[in-house]
Amino acid sequence: MKNRWTLYDPRLAWMLIAPVLLLLIFFLVLPIAVMAVYTFFTFVTAGVETSALTAANWYEFLTDSYYHGFLLKTLRVGAITALLCGVLGYFPAYFIWATTFKHKWLLLLLLIVPFWISFTIRTFSWINILGEQGVINVALMKMGIISEPLPMLYTEGAVIMGLLHFLLPYMILNVYVSLESIDRTLISAARSMGCTSAQAFREVTLPLSLPGLAAGLLLCFVLAAGSYVTPQLLGSGRDALFGNLIYDTIMGEMNWPMGATLSIVLFVVLGFFAAIYTRYMGMSQIVKGLGG
Repeated sequence: MKNRWTLYDPRLAWMLIAPVLLLLIFFLVLPIAVMAVYTFFTFVTAGVETSALTAANWYEFLTDSYYHGFLLKTLRVGAITALLCGVLGYFPAYFIWATTFKHKWLLLLLLIVPFWISFTIRTFSWINILGEQGVINVALMKMGIISEPLPMLYTEGAVIMGLLHFLLPYMILNVYVSLESIDRTLISAARSMGCTSAQAFREVTLPLSLPGLAAGLLLCFVLAAGSYVTPQLLGSGRDALFGNLIYDTIMGEMNWPMGATLSIVLFVVLGFFAAIYTRYMGMSQIVKGLGG
């Protein structure tokens, strides 16, 4: 009788999560571990390396300002994109939450419609908008506002615009989910205490929605900083981000040890920001936002 299993038996719990743990180990932990070991391999020539362990790759990254410049630019672009997403995404999320429109689900459906189209195609569409023969330049020249096309494409601004297009729905969903969790009676109570609509928003709604805003900022920052396609299609060589540097190092120079080193660096840096957020906010808000 002592060996009889119960509903809350730890052995049953371990059996239930064992398949997921094995998948995480095989597809997440093991590849990262292999990449970490590869950072200490010795690069010989293009596509050739030896297993002789060395710290030369790490020394090169730590002492070469070329890599530092790419990393700082990536963090800057990621931060700018996240902040713009926060500013531009809060108001649509608030509108969807506060509207009395009966079919609110339709607004949320319109929000996720872009996800039904390939991300690459959506990024390519900006070439037809920002290019020399794009919609904006053609319209401005026909109206006589400009005499020659504006150089909008293949700039850092174009990269940030493409990232905004990609990431804004994530921000709106995170903020909306946070707003939905607010007890509306708190706002009614604030109004009954003499608060105006603006004061009730400032004192009740905004503070209670900050976890969703913070989750959106982290998500947008991490996805922007790790982006490869958008800078590749909408930026020039000087607008490349760290992901593009990793690709060029591995596929262009065929330097796998250095590419692995750069990959681990980006993983650690972005993981550092995620760890800070988890320490103070937890990850539940991001999970709710992604499933919103």
